[in-house]
Amino acid sequence: ITDLPGIYSLSPYTLEEVVSREFLLKESVDVILNIVDGSNLERNLYLTTQLLELGIPVVVAVNMLDVIEKRGDRIDYAFLATELDCPVVPISALKNKGIVEMMNCVKKVSFSDCNPKNIYDKKTNDVLQSLALSIPKQIAEKKVLFYSVKLFERDEKIISDLSVSLNDQRIEELEKTFDDDSESIITNARYSYITSIIEKCYKKRNRE
Repeated sequence: ITDLPGIYSLSPYTLEEVVSREFLLKESVDVILNIVDGSNLERNLYLTTQLLELGIPVVVAVNMLDVIEKRGDRIDYAFLATELDCPVVPISALKNKGIVEMMNCVKKVSFSDCNPKNIYDKKTNDVLQSLALSIPKQIAEKKVLFYSVKLFERDEKIISDLSVSLNDQRIEELEKTFDDDSESIITNARYSYITSIIEKCYKKRNRE
């Protein structure tokens, strides 16, 4: 899965996003290979944060290795893997570098246990946990975080699919606390998390 402009926008949903999401949620998926553009890592990791909430093993392949090296920039891939809590492999599709290592990593993590990545502050987590109580028991535990976030965002399709009646009093209270709407609260949390990682793992060469 690559982060393509427009395909994974949160709202409104495109047909491609809906189809992709439905497949990941309802089919038996062994592993997700998430290919991101390393030359624009901050933007590309947004989709990664969403995929990590699905409870499916993820391998992040950081592409454009040749561009990064040409710039003289450095990425601490080990630190990035630790922070994302999933394997991270540098590749260059253009130069055919790292592809064998990437596929070996995909094979290695297939079928492995995976806990969803939770990046939210305590106040938001408290609301997410309260929303989780309304999620039907047949939903796998590892997917509960994803569904809780979607309920928090008032995702109409997810609400319909789960056949739940959403009591959003706590969501409204948190919106007042943050002075923002629920979707923006989630979006801001994702970008804050990504920014904190980038600051520590991506070193740009001094171009002055």
